[in-house]
Amino acid sequence: MQKSPGAETSIILFDGVCNFCNGSVRFIINRDPQKHFKFAPLQSPAAQTLLQKHGLSLEPLDTFILIEEGKTYSRSTAALRIARQLKGLWPALYVLILVPRAIRDSLYNILARNRYKLFGRRGTCMIPSPELRDRFMT
Repeated sequence: MQKSPGAETSIILFDGVCNFCNGSVRFIINRDPQKHFKFAPLQSPAAQTLLQKHGLSLEPLDTFILIEEGKTYSRSTAALRIARQLKGLWPALYVLILVPRAIRDSLYNILARNRYKLFGRRGTCMIPSPELRDRFMT
């Protein structure tokens, strides 16, 4: 799905110290030539302000959140809505939205609970390169 002219940029809030989450952000950037998505680590003041604005909990930081057209999505729903915007065959994954959210999110939660054990964590949030800096909110 292409970004329509004048469409608002979507924002992805992610765990900035999680290696899996940082890899996911790089994956999205590489498949988002339209620069539809901006990013903010959940630990950043920008993300904390957005969470408060949308009435979301500031803790725990065990999910990523998509803010799109003023609405918030989390866990598997956020992941599928993001996939729908990427180039390549990734939009085909959106058909999984038909699987009940409780099932999708239970699988997502298993990964989220074990992400540090499986992929490790950083001591600090990822610092974007100069060419990517405009895609990140801090």
